[in-house]
Order: sequence, then structure tokens, then C-alpha cells
Amino acid sequence: MKNVPFKGIIAYPITPFDANENVDINLYKTLLEKLIVNGAHGVAPLGSTGVMPYLTDSEKEAITEATIQQTNGRVPVLVGVSNLTTERTIYHAKFAEKAGATAAMIIPMSYWKLTDDEIVKHYDAVASKISIPIMAYNNPATGGVDMSPALLKRLLEIPNVTMIKESTGDVQRMHFLRKELGEDVAFYNGSNPLALAAFAAGAAGWCTAAPNLIPKLNVDLYNAIQNNDLKAAQDIFYKQVNLLKFIVNKGLPRAIKSGLEIQGQNGGHLRSPLQPLSESEVAELKQVLNGIQV
Repeated sequence: MKNVPFKGIIAYPITPFDANENVDINLYKTLLEKLIVNGAHGVAPLGSTGVMPYLTDSEKEAITEATIQQTNGRVPVLVGVSNLTTERTIYHAKFAEKAGATAAMIIPMSYWKLTDDEIVKHYDAVASKISIPIMAYNNPATGGVDMSPALLKRLLEIPNVTMIKESTGDVQRMHFLRKELGEDVAFYNGSNPLALAAFAAGAAGWCTAAPNLIPKLNVDLYNAIQNNDLKAAQDIFYKQVNLLKFIVNKGLPRAIKSGLEIQGQNGGHLRSPLQPLSESEVAELKQVLNGIQV
């Protein structure tokens, strides 16, 4: 695989806010450091977990710079640079590259339904303005666009689009990517409940918010796969699957914030319209976490 700097567990930090809904950079760095020291193989700020669409340009830049400073070269950094317009996506991609990001992640965000040709031109335009590799991110639940395997194959013809993150929850798409594109193309799982199945299908890594709460289990799953120990991988996955389902169903930023607080850490505040989990949801999460044996 060429120009593919990521493998393993790529952890998503949340973007914490203070009581006035301002981005809390100091707390962000603290939470990011926890991900690094607990074994994440890479970090990916400004994704769904980092509430990227809710941030201003200056806030996105501050998070990007804080991430580069805090990681200090210890792990690769995958920065989300997506925007509704191509011009703004190019702007953020260029900023991320200049700041020192290892790669950029782009999801085609849309109010109007984009055609395949529009999506290809969008990625091609951004790719032509930066030299770092790009991960094409397919998540119709958040981006509003479902990129077919055939479209993803077209995107990979763009020289520095070298990675695909597949988050539809359809493991058959991952099998298709491996079968049609071979081992020269790296694809990554973005659907938490499919972690084991995705690795079995040949995923190079797992992009997930779960390391904020259960880093050891996440890394142990990847290591078991690397060791070709299916029994161990199954046992490790089944320990965490209930939590993986919970954080997806309740919303990643909300669930991770509450989970951190249950574990005695400061998870910061949310930015409206997002609201904390209800008391019953917190109780349910506490029960799920208490039931996990590392």
C-alpha cells in the first residue's frame, strides 16, 4: 500500500466546550493525551465525534493546531476538513497540511443530492491543492450522501486519494472493496458494531470514539487480529459490543462525554442543540460500562 500512513486503532477525540459553549482547548489537549498514552495508533480530530459541522473556521483551526502540538509526532494525525463547498474544503485541507497533519479526511457533505460526477470533481479539486494523502469517508447517516463501491473505486483513481473509510454498516461493501481493489487499497471501518467483521474483511484499521472509554479492549482486538487469533478476537469483541452499540445509538459526542464523567473524568460541555444524556440513559451507560471486564 502506498501513501497509507494509518493502521490499527484511529481514535476520535471529542471537542469539549466550557459552560458558555466555547471550545475548551486545554481540556481537549488533556483528553487527546489520554488517547495517545493509552495506545491509539493514530488520532482523527474534527470528525462526527468532534462535532466538526458545529464549529467555526477559527475553532477548527484551533483544534487542528492543538492536535499537532499535543501529538508532537508520536502518532499520525488524520484531520477532518469537510465542508459543504469545495472552496471551503480546499481551505481547510490546505490549513491542515500546513499545520502538519499526516492526512486529510473528506466526507461529501450536501444539502442537494450530489451526483457521482460532482463528488469526483469535488475530491479531485481538493486533491489537486494538497500533497498529503486523503481518506474518502462514506457515511450517509451524517453526510447525507451514500457513495457506492463503484464511486469509491473512481475516487481511488485520484492519485492522493489512497484510503477509504466505510461507515454504512454494510460489511459486504468492505468485502467488495477488498475483492475488487485488492490489497493495494486501504479501507477502514467506521461502524463500531462491525469492528470484528470489518477486520475479518481485511480492514487496515478502525476509526472509533471508543478508545475514549475502553482503549485497552480496542487495541487488544486489533492485536488479536494481527496475531491471527480468531478466538481471542471474538472474546475481546463480545466484551465491548454492547458499549459500541450504545454509543452509536445515543450519539457519539453525548455518549462519550457521559462515559468520561462516569469514569471520573471531565468530559466538558456540549454545544447546542446537542444535550447531555438523560438520567435513565446515563444509568444505562453506567450499567454497560460496569459490565465490561477488561
